[in-house]
Amino acid sequence: MIPTHRRDVLRTGAGLVTGGALAAGCGTGQAAAPPTAPAPTSPSLHPPAAPAAPAPRAYPGRPAQITHGPRTRPQVALTFHGQGDPALARALLDTAEQRGARLTVLAVGTWLDQHPDLARRILDGGHDLGNHTQRHIGVNTLPEAEARREITDCAARLKRLTGSIGTWFRPSRAPAASPLVVRLARAAGYPHVLSYEVDSLDYTRPGAAAVTREVLAGVRNGSVVSLHFGYPDTVAALPDVLTELGRRGLRAVTTTELLS
Repeated sequence: MIPTHRRDVLRTGAGLVTGGALAAGCGTGQAAAPPTAPAPTSPSLHPPAAPAAPAPRAYPGRPAQITHGPRTRPQVALTFHGQGDPALARALLDTAEQRGARLTVLAVGTWLDQHPDLARRILDGGHDLGNHTQRHIGVNTLPEAEARREITDCAARLKRLTGSIGTWFRPSRAPAASPLVVRLARAAGYPHVLSYEVDSLDYTRPGAAAVTREVLAGVRNGSVVSLHFGYPDTVAALPDVLTELGRRGLRAVTTTELLS
């Protein structure tokens, strides 16, 4: 009886050893690791949304239509009507940033529809971004309902792309807004209309030297200058304009900084 029992015990032990070897062979050849807690969920691959752009501000003591800033500080605002070839727009922005200048861009809504990435490109460069109507037509000559749509449609584009309706509104096809357009702009959320006092006339394509002369002939402390994206003459003129402004001790800043 004892030998038989001993054989049974040995046979049972051998089976346990064989079973353990088979279990190890189903994995990596190492002892099975104890169960672990599930890995933490990986963060989203999508980057966080960019912060909303600045909203319009009221400047107490400033008129409804602003044509210039304080004459007491050596600063000027170079403001650009935003439409045209996006490559020229990027070249202007790059040149300004390389020289430490900041611009104000009043964008046309249809241009934003065609090149939506430029809204964030402008803001990421430290520039102001505003509303220059949806279709860039003569907003002062439109019936009230249509003029309102020109303002609010562009504001909606800006809001969708940047989280803000933009910091400024400038009327299209006119240096100044009519009383009706001033009222409609205020109702849309713009306390001021941004006009200008120096017109570069770059849209007449006079050549880079003429654009430079026109700007420098009129600019002084607090000046707001009108320029345009979309014209090679403007791209070519900007380095000389900035060089001469610097020689005169004038710094090109955003309109927001000019008035702050």
